[in-house]
Amino acid sequence: MAATPASQNTAITGGAKSSRSLPSRVVPPIELPAPVAELARGGAAQLGWNGVVLPEMTMLGRKVTVVARLRTDVHAERIAMGIGPVTDRATVDTWTWPELAGTAPGSAAEIIGVLAVGRHWRTAMASAVPFARYGEAAMVLPSPSTLTEDYVANCLPRARAYGLAVITADPNGVIDFDLEGRTERMLLAEDPVSRWVNEMVYAELLATTEVPADVE
Repeated sequence: MAATPASQNTAITGGAKSSRSLPSRVVPPIELPAPVAELARGGAAQLGWNGVVLPEMTMLGRKVTVVARLRTDVHAERIAMGIGPVTDRATVDTWTWPELAGTAPGSAAEIIGVLAVGRHWRTAMASAVPFARYGEAAMVLPSPSTLTEDYVANCLPRARAYGLAVITADPNGVIDFDLEGRTERMLLAEDPVSRWVNEMVYAELLATTEVPADVE
C-alpha cells in the first residue's frame, strides 16, 4: 500500500508533529495625511514662523523644510559686489578663517526655523536635530504615530532635551501642538556648517521667491 503523504501544514521534528507557524499579521505603515509641503505650511503657521516656507530640500543628508526670509539689504550689497549664493562647501569653509573673515560676504538669509516632516519620530528627529543646534527646529508627525509607548517613553524626552517642537497632523490633516519647543537652550555660534546652510537657503529663496526689483 502506498504511503500517505504528510500534510503540508505540519512538520515532524524529533518524532513529534508540530504545526508550522503562520506569518504574523502585517501592520501597514502609517502614512502622511497630506503632502509634505502642505504639512510644513501648517506646521509653520502653528509655530508662528512668519517667513517663506521653502520646498523640501536635502542638506547634511537630511530632508527638511526651511522657513526663511531674505535679508534684502545684505542681498543688495552682495549683488553690488557680484557675489550671489555660494553653495560649494569648501569655499564657504574659508569664510570663517581668521585671515578671510573680514572679506566674507554677509549672510543674506534669515532662517526662522527648520521643519522635518516624517511618518515616524525617529526619522524626523534625525533630520531636525542637526539644525536645532543653531536655531528653532520642529517635527511634524501623523497623530497616530504619537499614540505609542515608544513615542511617550523615548521621543518626548529627547525632543525636550534638544528643544524640538512636535506638531501633529490628524488623518484629516488638522494641525495641532503636541510639544512646544524650548528657546532657552544653548545654541552654537556661526560656523562653516551654519554658513553653508545659509547659502543653500539663500539660493533657494532666490529660486522660489520674487525678489523686489530695487534690490536686484
